[in-house]
Amino acid sequence: WLEIKKKKLVPEESSKNKLNLKISLYESFVKRPADLFFSIILLISTTPIILIASILVFIEDGGSIFYKQNRTGYKNKIIKIFKLRSMTTGSEKDGPKWAKLNDSRVTNVGKILRTTRIDELPQLLNVIRGDMSLIGPRPERPEIDMKLKKEIKNYDLRYLTKPGLSGWAQVNYHYGSSINDSYQKLSYDLYYLKNKNFFLDLYIFLRTIKIVFNIKGSKPKT
Repeated sequence: WLEIKKKKLVPEESSKNKLNLKISLYESFVKRPADLFFSIILLISTTPIILIASILVFIEDGGSIFYKQNRTGYKNKIIKIFKLRSMTTGSEKDGPKWAKLNDSRVTNVGKILRTTRIDELPQLLNVIRGDMSLIGPRPERPEIDMKLKKEIKNYDLRYLTKPGLSGWAQVNYHYGSSINDSYQKLSYDLYYLKNKNFFLDLYIFLRTIKIVFNIKGSKPKT
């Protein structure tokens, strides 16, 4: 199964008939309990980090500590994800935008939070609530999804499973900041949908930990 990291599924070759997307025994009796167990453990163990980060966010500009954002969830249901705020307040007053390299909207503390992925830790609450899984395609904002659905064939298929805190695309591809990046990442998401199993999830989980400690893949290329 380690050889799967060398493969990816091309979006044009995928279809609903090829993807067995019914909830499997694995997802019902292994994946969900594992999500709950590990999310609770991770949330408890990282609470001191979240508290320190929260204080630093508030000290920098006195703004809100946490940030709620609409994302597309399972079967296109809109969910609210929680993050530690890493951008200036009102950074998207002109509408949602992809982050870019050296983005001026990112605060000084936010740069650290994004590089270390600490800003994503509050999403463990989403996993506990059942809106997300630890492993799955990353959820995108509905406004951006509307554009991507028009540009990329079969893009909607990625939401036929719960979105994840990390995923196959995240451990194989850099931070996405364009339609082309989304196209490339979709191929990994579709591969995950077709081949998800315990060993693949475990492999992604371990790769994610390695990436976080190596501080890789947290910035867009452009």
